[in-house]
Amino acid sequence: MLPRASLDPRSFIQKNTRLQPPPHVPEITLHLADEAMDLWTKTEEELDELGLPPPFWAFAWAGGQALARYVLDNPAIVADKRVLDFAAGSGLVAIAAMKAGAASAVASDIDRFAFSAISLNAEANNAAVGFEARDVTDPAFWPELADYDVVLAGDVFYEKPMAEKVFAFLKEAQAKGATVLFGDPGRSYLPKGGIEPLATYEVAVTRALEDSEVKRTHVFRLTA
Repeated sequence: MLPRASLDPRSFIQKNTRLQPPPHVPEITLHLADEAMDLWTKTEEELDELGLPPPFWAFAWAGGQALARYVLDNPAIVADKRVLDFAAGSGLVAIAAMKAGAASAVASDIDRFAFSAISLNAEANNAAVGFEARDVTDPAFWPELADYDVVLAGDVFYEKPMAEKVFAFLKEAQAKGATVLFGDPGRSYLPKGGIEPLATYEVAVTRALEDSEVKRTHVFRLTA
């Protein structure tokens, strides 16, 4: 096992990923894993004892790809606005927002490896992306939601406890005046009400991590 001090996230990401475009967002290149389960196993072996989470940052998940595609195709959603990309992972959606003309984009994640992945990916795309390392689902953060005009989230309703926290957070962002959009391929805990579909995409994904090679994925807007 590598000691914590010697485990440099940037070096680990560069060693175990390759710059490549997500299938549905070819305008953007990301440090992505070629062999999904190899990296997942490697990460579990090398990082699990350190208490670090799985490498969600190394894959372009269906919800994030769909949301990034929608933002790029509908730039007025984010143009000249302050954007928060929640549970950003690779930073794909935040990068898409900047490419679409956002005034600023902040990528929110609590994984320090995601911080490095987002930094590397932002550099690769010449995008100025900020980073928020605090848990923004904590109500202590919520007064700061007034600083954002748009909140974006991809693939965040896959686990019940998280889904409940996330939905409360997104509702609070909306109450503070933000436009809230999220991408989801029909995860188990997608909200049943209070949402409006805006677009549908057929998104190619990593078969080793999903139940099919293509996921029908929707972009939703949170409604009142």
